[in-house]
Amino acid sequence: MKDRDYANSGIKSKKEKYINIIVFILLALGAVTMVFPFFYMVMTSFMTKNQYLSAELKVIPDPWVWGKYSEVLSKGNFISGIINTLCVEVPVLVIGGFTSTLAAFSFAKLKFRGKGAIFMGLLATIMIPFAVIMIPQYVMFTQLKWTDSLLPLIIPACFGNVSMIFFLRQNLTSIPNDLMDAAKLDGCGYFRTFLQIYFPLMKGAVGTQITLWFMAIWNDYLAPTIFLRSESTWTLQVVIRSFNTYYSIQSDYALIMAASVIAMIPTIILFFCFQKVIIESVAISGIK
Repeated sequence: MKDRDYANSGIKSKKEKYINIIVFILLALGAVTMVFPFFYMVMTSFMTKNQYLSAELKVIPDPWVWGKYSEVLSKGNFISGIINTLCVEVPVLVIGGFTSTLAAFSFAKLKFRGKGAIFMGLLATIMIPFAVIMIPQYVMFTQLKWTDSLLPLIIPACFGNVSMIFFLRQNLTSIPNDLMDAAKLDGCGYFRTFLQIYFPLMKGAVGTQITLWFMAIWNDYLAPTIFLRSESTWTLQVVIRSFNTYYSIQSDYALIMAASVIAMIPTIILFFCFQKVIIESVAISGIK
């Protein structure tokens, strides 16, 4: 019997090895498939026009051309696009992040009538795509005379982010309610309890959600395209779209790729710096 068990375990171990090898090969092929377009985009930004318009696929530039990045930065619209994007990022992340943490604390620790229904109503808004509400929003902002300015991108977001509220609420449910009772005995109000006790305990989750929100605003394309018309108000993604429209006619794809690479650098740096924290926060919030 023991010999049979050893034989069966040997067969299973061999099968597991083969399965692991096959899974590794498939995952490696998938990784290469996803990474190659990004790699080719970076390489194209260093190519000459003859190289990337050649009938043969050339991945490595020969010779290397380094001037496209300085040329992109010399374009006035590109720098102004970065500045406009940061003008949206800063107030939204500061004010909207604070209001989102307050809302999450209220839904997680306070007791009031209709709390569950209100929270479910907020969650239901996540399922509504932006394409459904963009026309009513455009009409409303036009009547308010906010279009062609950054206000439609800033003001609504300052009232909070539903996804951030959900994840922070899930994080707060793991913090004992005994802290709330202890704060009441010490005479702390709700706001002081939130600010001095709960907020320091959720700094990691808040930082993670702020990072994800920064990436979403930085890469936002549809809303700025709808609300912004003047070049002076364009955000970064709209500027890159204008590059694609203008320079693709001249077949200057290296310049477009260089602009895209520069635009991706901040989000890539943020993701790799906070990759572990982001994954852990999302996993914990989904389990609670």
